[in-house]
Amino acid sequence: MKQLLLATLTAVICSAALSAHHSFAAEYDGMQPVTVSGTVAKIEWTNPHIHFFVDVKSDTGTVTQWKFEGYPPNMLVRQGWKRDVTLKVGDTITVFGWRARFDPNLGAAREVTFADGHKLNAGPPAGTGGQ
Repeated sequence: MKQLLLATLTAVICSAALSAHHSFAAEYDGMQPVTVSGTVAKIEWTNPHIHFFVDVKSDTGTVTQWKFEGYPPNMLVRQGWKRDVTLKVGDTITVFGWRARFDPNLGAAREVTFADGHKLNAGPPAGTGGQ
């Protein structure tokens, strides 16, 4: 009975972890590049991917918040990022990436350009699955 309970519990935990992760093609459209500039509003440095939010002001003055998904934290560190140092709330950035298939203000980040002009990769090229 204990073995059956343990097996069931393991299956539930593993399926929850799998449903939380997705492929690039399932969420994003590699044929829909997007570049936005704005101010960092929030950063979630979490696994399996970081997310950061950018407030983008239109020509009419309305602000739209974009959410970008990037690499996992350990991959960002390998790209030269430092938590709480590289990207901070209030920073002005430009993000290049790809639009989500269904959410008009969600994107997969590929590259972030900072106010001083330096650039860092934030995610993989379209459709590579992070390789």
